Amino acid sequence: MPKSPRFSPEAPRPVEVLAFPAVQLLDVAGPLQVFATANDLAAARGDGVAPYAPRVVSTRDLTLTASAGLRLVADSLPDLDAPLDTLVIAGGPGVTAACADPDLVAWVGVRAGGARRIASVCTGAFLLGATGLLDGRRAVTHWKHCGALARRYPLARVEPDPIFVQDGPVWSSAGITAGLDLALALVEADLGRPFALAVARHLVMFLKRPGGQAQFSAALALQAGEERFGGLHAFMAENLSGDLSLPVLAGAAGMSERSLSRIYRQATGLTPAKAVERLRVEAARRALAETALPVKRIARTCGFGSEETMRRSFLRHVAATPQDYRARFGG
Repeated sequence: MPKSPRFSPEAPRPVEVLAFPAVQLLDVAGPLQVFATANDLAAARGDGVAPYAPRVVSTRDLTLTASAGLRLVADSLPDLDAPLDTLVIAGGPGVTAACADPDLVAWVGVRAGGARRIASVCTGAFLLGATGLLDGRRAVTHWKHCGALARRYPLARVEPDPIFVQDGPVWSSAGITAGLDLALALVEADLGRPFALAVARHLVMFLKRPGGQAQFSAALALQAGEERFGGLHAFMAENLSGDLSLPVLAGAAGMSERSLSRIYRQATGLTPAKAVERLRVEAARRALAETALPVKRIARTCGFGSEETMRRSFLRHVAATPQDYRARFGG
């Protein structure tokens, strides 16, 4: 397990970003830029020591080509006992080959044991999973690959929704640009929220997204069935507070209940009831974050009927109660 780093708190925190051939370029460049900007702002305010000493490391191919076609030059893998604060595992198309490299998997496992914390960006979670570091822990990756991650590493508790997840010293993030949010969260943990927000403003990120926010909206999740069920989705969204039972939905779609259940699931991967629940949870999340309406009223206007029903839905989809969600994300 990760342990306390062996370096002075007055020295820059060593950060290693692991890359490999066909790595996703932004998985490397995004976190690196966050740490570099933190150094720039620390220098501008007169801090004596830069907070971070980031570098890109790789095995064998020190000059490698990222997925976007840009060539990167990395440092060789450091000695296993070299001081390390944070190990970041990038993702990308080349992660499959990286997971099949027993020497690299072994290096990550041992190196992680000497770090204070470990993080993965996007599909870099697969390499963490190969080491066993995700066993029994919450984790996330790009929404497109969450199912595959859960199947490959059944001991991991894969959550398809959040932008990033922290479980003890192990952090993981969703796809690509979520690596920026993850890195900002690491900076916040080290240097405080005001400093992290200053980094976000400098990078013109508008606002640092908290990890519990969704990777994508419920409407986007249903987009696969939009050609066949676009009208039904509009009906759902316009009538969240009303009766959206299967008979009502079947009538709106002009189909039998049995046909709707079968064809809708084939088109979207969800049952109609699950789709309605997602849309209601998303509407409630917006209301909790953007308004001061009482929770009971939000539950009613979003179609849950009662606070307890909404609470159970939130625990399933958000892993938090409505009150906790408002406390964290409410303006």
